[in-house]
Amino acid sequence: MQRIGSPPRPLALHGPERSRDIEQRAQARLPPHTLMHRASTAVARLALALAPHAQKVWIAAGAGNNGGDGLGAAIALLRAGKQVQVTLLGDAAKLPVDARDAYSRAQAEGVVIGTQPPATLSPQDLGVDALLGLGACRAPLGRMAELIATLNAVPCPVLAVDLPSGLDAFTGRPLGDSCVRARHTLCLLTLKPGLYTAQGRDHAGDVWFDDLGVDSSNTAPDAWLSSASQTARAQRAHAQHKGNFGNVAVVGGAPGMTGAALLAAHAALAAGAGRVYVSLLDGNDKTAAMTLDSTRPELMFRPAWWLNAPDVIAHCTVVCGCGGGDAVRTVLPRLLSNAQRLVLDADALNAVAADSALQRQLQARAARGLLTVLTPHPLEAARLLDGSVADVQANRLHSAQALSERYRSVVLLKGSGSVIAAPGCVPHINATGNAALATPGTGDVLAGWLGGLWAPDVDGAPPEHELAFNVAVSAAYLHGAAADSAGVTPIRAADLVERLLQPGCS
Repeated sequence: MQRIGSPPRPLALHGPERSRDIEQRAQARLPPHTLMHRASTAVARLALALAPHAQKVWIAAGAGNNGGDGLGAAIALLRAGKQVQVTLLGDAAKLPVDARDAYSRAQAEGVVIGTQPPATLSPQDLGVDALLGLGACRAPLGRMAELIATLNAVPCPVLAVDLPSGLDAFTGRPLGDSCVRARHTLCLLTLKPGLYTAQGRDHAGDVWFDDLGVDSSNTAPDAWLSSASQTARAQRAHAQHKGNFGNVAVVGGAPGMTGAALLAAHAALAAGAGRVYVSLLDGNDKTAAMTLDSTRPELMFRPAWWLNAPDVIAHCTVVCGCGGGDAVRTVLPRLLSNAQRLVLDADALNAVAADSALQRQLQARAARGLLTVLTPHPLEAARLLDGSVADVQANRLHSAQALSERYRSVVLLKGSGSVIAAPGCVPHINATGNAALATPGTGDVLAGWLGGLWAPDVDGAPPEHELAFNVAVSAAYLHGAAADSAGVTPIRAADLVERLLQPGCS
């Protein structure tokens, strides 16, 4: 068993269909009830570790095998000296075979099994949610919804078995108005993607994992949970110079939004780009244009940089759209035609969504060997997909993959559990970050940081399309890790750039 925080290696995430396949194959080669015995033991062990001073443990058990896991755990907890009360939802005679065996053993052990929750629980006690498992596919109603509401109201921590009841295992969205908010979730056999994206992290709390002694590595995952191991950056050789680390051009910053472009440029510098050019979309009055950032004098301002010769544009990693306003539409055709590595963010994405000609130009880049990373938030993604935010958030993995296929680009769909997708790749869900990032400008920082990581030409790097995907995974991870390490809510975007320079992020 392990606590899953920021994992040291990528972890496979399996949705309901593949999880059931893994379970069925394991049951076929193991003695009867083995998996449920292992699951029950794991639940009891974690319950004792999380609430060692609890006198009472309340287990809300459903009518499926998730309830059977809870009944089996009740036996171990009773033997450990806890006062255990099980509230069983459903007819014991209709329980599945494994759960019915657990029910019979619990009765024989003297576990108190009834239909009502305990009258009182203290803050040091423990509630266990074993109501719904992997098979949940509709909104909890009636008595089920009442028990979920009771679990959410108890004064003590709640441990969810496999999934918080009412949460979709694949998408991370609540199936209805009733969904358990657990302090801890013990995921069993496989890690589920829904625990890490959309509302999953809010409902799951701290996630723990026990594979129950079953190797699932021969089953392709639905997604990967990204890890610190994917953020390794090449050591700088002593004889290298700034020219070895690439050029970044930030194109954005329409009147009144200059700060967005500067935040992206600061982040590109922090990521290690050799040179960073800033080309502001602030009109044609060059006498009024910004020529120096006194806080970062390393930045080089280049009015109308996008009008350079195609080979000059191709030589830079371009970050376009941060604070671009409507003015960004005029520069996109030239950048889409010539930029070898292009990050499109914010207003650049809105411009593409509103212009079919720009969409066709973006879609054509991949066939010409040009690489693009899109960094939309859910509203921008909805515009690009001709849908709604609700559609995007209903299945973030599907939405990110659909975007990547439509525009033949790497997509970094921002939000809780950012999703990184690319055509032909298994998507990644980012393991880091928190609501401290919900402040103005943090997305601009991410775009610039990504551009700065992407800029160097590294010996032995994977093919360009793989490199673009890997850089997006790394940028999202480090961006979130910087917020996790800050201990500040909210975090200001300019401060986030400085956090990115701290050990573990730079």
